[in-house]
Amino acid sequence: MFLPFENRFAAQQLELDLWARRLDERVLSRRWGGRLRRALEAEAVAASTSMEGVPVTVADTLKILAGDPPDAIDEHDRALVTGYRDAMAYVQRRADDGNLLWNRELVVGVQDRVLGGSLGMGAGRLRDGAAWVSDDATGDVVFAPPDVERVPGLVDELCELAEAHDWHPAVRSAWLHVALAAVHPFRDGNGRTARVLASLAMYRGGFRHPAFTSLEEWWGKHPRVYYDAFACLGSTFDRRADVTPFVQAHVDAQLRQVRSLALRQRVEGRLWTVIENVLVDLDLPARLANALYDSFFDRDVTTGYYRDLISLSVPTARNDLAAASAAGLVAADGRTRGRRYLRGPRLLDLVAGELGGVAPDAHAILVELTRRTADSAASER
Repeated sequence: MFLPFENRFAAQQLELDLWARRLDERVLSRRWGGRLRRALEAEAVAASTSMEGVPVTVADTLKILAGDPPDAIDEHDRALVTGYRDAMAYVQRRADDGNLLWNRELVVGVQDRVLGGSLGMGAGRLRDGAAWVSDDATGDVVFAPPDVERVPGLVDELCELAEAHDWHPAVRSAWLHVALAAVHPFRDGNGRTARVLASLAMYRGGFRHPAFTSLEEWWGKHPRVYYDAFACLGSTFDRRADVTPFVQAHVDAQLRQVRSLALRQRVEGRLWTVIENVLVDLDLPARLANALYDSFFDRDVTTGYYRDLISLSVPTARNDLAAASAAGLVAADGRTRGRRYLRGPRLLDLVAGELGGVAPDAHAILVELTRRTADSAASER
């Protein structure tokens, strides 16, 4: 077999299946559910693009995706951020298509979107020359992909195998990821394309919750584990290389990510409810939780960004933020177009007061919410 592996992941597959049912059964408020998805999308996009040398933060990415990009982010990097988001949106749309097949056109179409259609970067076409993978720290070549003449046939072969085998979605996701990285079929965007296709494998297998499809955020926090997992490929492309270590690392990462995000979903869901209660007490609109959630995590908010979150008019957004500023929940910084809103002097005090028995400190509040969430989960068992 092309890039063989030992399919020894029955226990991990069972746990992933259990998590899928558990997370689907857990009802989120509509407002919080949408906000969580937006946050996870931004974190995944920021992590994956940053791994490829695009210097953006989660806060930058949130604003770029909301159509309010920071001036410090140049147009090229903005295009790569939106391109990656568009590629993820594309595979989400295609996941339900019963006629969708793993084939070369699908792979090329994803890469084209990942690179924002940039012809100069080779978007939408297989590479037409030699390629190599270098260590960013040393500049040394660490992997030599196959010769260019072999690339079209290898892409077709990896797609045929992904289509033919009845693998668990997490295993198919992992194998596609390492196989595309090994073939390295593009001049640019190989890593991002591999990660998007890995997400598509999960979507098509019914794993739609963002906890299963934002693995980039986990890899971004553990880059050494990610890059070390590719060592099984050796230094030169060999179709007989045993990729079990990579598949193992990928499936393990899926489990660790879902466990982490399942807890986070409940903790930050509680935080959202507390923030909404603060707004009720102050007779302010509940939609302001969208701004205060970012402020709690010390991310600044602009009128344009907030307007995109609430899908209302600019005057409404401006009035909401002015009211929050007057209440001390946010603090205005700058004038007119460049104005941004930072965390206000009363926000942490009011959130802590709503909880009771916790210091007005963001970290302390999250620790307390985590403790209460764990206690609640234990009592449910």
